[in-house]
Amino acid sequence: MITTGLLSASVLLFLLQGANAVPHNNKRFACADGVHTTSNEVCCQLFPLVDQLQSDLFDGGECGEEAHESLRLTFHDAIGFSPTKGGGGADGSIIVFSDIETVFHANGGIDDIVDAQKQFMASHNVTINPGDFIQLAGAVGVSNCPGAPQLEFLFGRPPPVAASPDLLIPEPFDTVDSILARFSDAGFNASEVVALLGSHTVAAADTIDTTIPGTPFDSTPGLFDTQVFIEVQMRGILFPGTGGNQGEVESPVPGEIRLQSDSELARDSRTACDWQSFANNQAGFQTAFRAAMQKMAIIGHDRSSLVDCSDVIPVPRPLPVNAGPHLLPDSTHDDIEQACATAPFPVLTALPGPATSVAPVPPS
Repeated sequence: MITTGLLSASVLLFLLQGANAVPHNNKRFACADGVHTTSNEVCCQLFPLVDQLQSDLFDGGECGEEAHESLRLTFHDAIGFSPTKGGGGADGSIIVFSDIETVFHANGGIDDIVDAQKQFMASHNVTINPGDFIQLAGAVGVSNCPGAPQLEFLFGRPPPVAASPDLLIPEPFDTVDSILARFSDAGFNASEVVALLGSHTVAAADTIDTTIPGTPFDSTPGLFDTQVFIEVQMRGILFPGTGGNQGEVESPVPGEIRLQSDSELARDSRTACDWQSFANNQAGFQTAFRAAMQKMAIIGHDRSSLVDCSDVIPVPRPLPVNAGPHLLPDSTHDDIEQACATAPFPVLTALPGPATSVAPVPPS
């Protein structure tokens, strides 16, 4: 059974009740390791765990499969909440009640990272609550992706009491109406939906087409950049694998898969301009993604009851200097399917050379 805290329950409760989610002073606490300082002493216990996550789950700090899947898990756990249908939000129920939630259709393939995180928690004697662990692992994992923002991490979620209901997680074959309604029910507007879906910039699909596992959604899955907003807006010309799969539409280049939901949100009048706005705006994307993730990570919880331990999250590296927004090789601006009615798509230069195939994300 997973229980609260590396500290005793009584000490942790005292610290949580006395802490603000966002510190109002610059006081720093020196941790007992003599290396780290933090805004709240309860956070000190997390630094060794972050180091273990980096070395043992994320292969020494890679923006690889486990980092991608850990980010996905933060969403699949948190969005399991509805004011009318129930669910505890970002409470870790997908780990505690994995025998129920991992068989939901929308959670296809997520059992691998759930099992990996459960095994990690057991083998490393992790005793913080699973809702905290999922959000911590997601924030640490994405910090390994150059170009990502440093995500907020709030500590002190109570353990889950029940499994999330089924049918609360949007699917790639859902309509835009259905997706926006589901997110609205959970408290998100259309602009925040687009920002959250920017997570697909460091993502790949294993189960949409099972013949080609690890197929990324853009050509730079190791970088937290804006390419997904550019490439999803390009005209689709082929399927990277078998084709005809539920939730998949044609993509612009071999080796890249496109979700039907991404394609339709990029072209819907309610979301197209938000989608386009990030195409050549890395800083704007970082800011919007961080804000949306900050909101998502505490679904079902009172922010004032949590402790801000964001300073345990590593600061991500910037994008390489040669990694600016671009069109794919052998493509032109004519390959963009303009959808925003109020502003033209930004003019971008294609990478030099002939058209190429995008390599799959290798398994760890």
